[in-house]
Amino acid sequence: MGSESLEKVFSGGCHCGAVQFEVVAAEDVIVHHCNCSICRKSDYQHLIVPQRKFKLKAGEKKLTTYQFNTGAAKHLFCRRCGVKAFYIPRSNPDGYSVNLRCLDRSAFRRIRAEAFDGVNWESAADKLRALSE
Repeated sequence: MGSESLEKVFSGGCHCGAVQFEVVAAEDVIVHHCNCSICRKSDYQHLIVPQRKFKLKAGEKKLTTYQFNTGAAKHLFCRRCGVKAFYIPRSNPDGYSVNLRCLDRSAFRRIRAEAFDGVNWESAADKLRALSE
C-alpha cells in the first residue's frame, strides 16, 4: 500500500454494542489471517495498530480476558455477546490487534489480506513486530 494512503478514525465494537472503540488507521490496510488455533476457530482478521492509535470508548467493565499457552496475549471478549473485537497480541504487546470484522469495511479504500503462520509463531512473529511502532 502506498504512502499516499491517508489515516482516519474508524469506529468499531462488539456485536451487542456494549464495547465500543476507535482506531486510527490508513484507508489502505493490510490485515493478517493467522492459522493458529484460536484465530482459525474465530476467523479473526488482524489489523495491528500502536496503542496510541486505539481508544476504548465504552465497555471496559464488559470485557473479560482469556489467556492461554504462554499467557502473553490478552484476548479480550465482551461478557454479554462473546465477541473479541480487539486484543493485546503476543507479537505486539505495545499495540492492539483489532478485528477488521468489527469495523465498517466499506469505510476503507483498500484491504489486502496476508497470511500469517501463527502455528509456527516463534519463527514468524518478527514479521508483525514493527506494526505497533
